[in-house]
Amino acid sequence: MAVTYSSYLKIDELLALQKPLSDGPEHDEMLFIVIHQVYELWFKELLHELDYLQKLMRESDLARAGHTFKRILTILKVLVAQIDILETMTPLEFLSFRDRLESGSGFQSHQFRELECVLGNKNRSALERYPAGSAARKAVAKRLEDSTLWDAFLACLNKNGHKCPERRDLTAPIEPNDTIQRVLIEIYRTKSALASLCERMVDLDEGLQEWRYRHVKMVQRTIGTRRGTGGSAGAEYLATTLNRPAFPDLWAIRTEL
Repeated sequence: MAVTYSSYLKIDELLALQKPLSDGPEHDEMLFIVIHQVYELWFKELLHELDYLQKLMRESDLARAGHTFKRILTILKVLVAQIDILETMTPLEFLSFRDRLESGSGFQSHQFRELECVLGNKNRSALERYPAGSAARKAVAKRLEDSTLWDAFLACLNKNGHKCPERRDLTAPIEPNDTIQRVLIEIYRTKSALASLCERMVDLDEGLQEWRYRHVKMVQRTIGTRRGTGGSAGAEYLATTLNRPAFPDLWAIRTEL
């Protein structure tokens, strides 16, 4: 059988995946399902691109790394724009089917936990959200042990003659480092190509913080101070994740440039 648009993209299977649980069903549950399924697809693509970006940076392929950064940053803008669509749903429209979610929560997205790990926000307690032996737990556990985008960035700087201490414990969160900050200041002042790479890292960090901020405001707008689905703390917890840069050294040097 010849390959068609539908067979190649598995359209029939894809369109069969939206199954509202509410009675009727409630009109807005379809939107909620589609948006979150699309988020998971973009998370999959971001992990794909970030793994590739790490490889390019370790090879010091700055041109292709810059192109890949552009794609990642564009995807992040799409993630933020999708919040605009979710915000067309009023609190009452969400509450019409919210109870059907039971213990389901976005906190259980293992792909988002993987993204956090790749970007250096590592926390072993994240494993507790997934059953022992499950594919999700194994995926997050692997990311907890793997190197991060920051480690690939430091490897790139080292390959270009800028001695940076590489992190010993890959399972630990990224912490500011005075030696790395001195190296970064020198790069900004003398190496324009590497300085551009630094700025793309800042763009990525800022894009992530923008997504977190918009996510918090969307949750506050939709459920106020209620607890989130699955027993999460909802907007209260999400607000604690704001203003936590993924790459603190790149922000710390701003006043010295």
